[in-house]
Amino acid sequence: MAKGKYQKWLEPEGLLLLEGWARDGLTDEQIAKNCGCSYSTLREWRDKYPAVSAALKKGKEVADYEVENALFKRATGYEATETRVEETGEGTKTVTTTKPVLPDVTAQIFWLKNRRPDRWRDRPEREQPENGGGVTIVDDIPDADKAD
Repeated sequence: MAKGKYQKWLEPEGLLLLEGWARDGLTDEQIAKNCGCSYSTLREWRDKYPAVSAALKKGKEVADYEVENALFKRATGYEATETRVEETGEGTKTVTTTKPVLPDVTAQIFWLKNRRPDRWRDRPEREQPENGGGVTIVDDIPDADKAD
């Protein structure tokens, strides 16, 4: 009896490929194509074989955490180390410099809107008193037909 097409994806090398493709950001449809199967077949393998499911999940989680960490660093600022080679009268030397990377406001806004939408969304919902709160709306703009 011949081994099924799925068998190679249960081997350590196959699982590593699945994890790597997921970590690289490929969709399940793209991963299925790389495996030489349909998306529905990959879903069946994922549901039937815990090792396939774990490899896909692990790869996606790693990528998500890396992006989250990069966004957090960009939002809060960090120090970057730069190495360059310089020519001197005595030959070449390697110079290492540490420079601050300032926090990025766009990254901060993105982070806060997603992590604290109750306080940072564009249009926060205001609590309305049950009785209407006695709010009076004043129309300061005169109607055109009431003008002299």
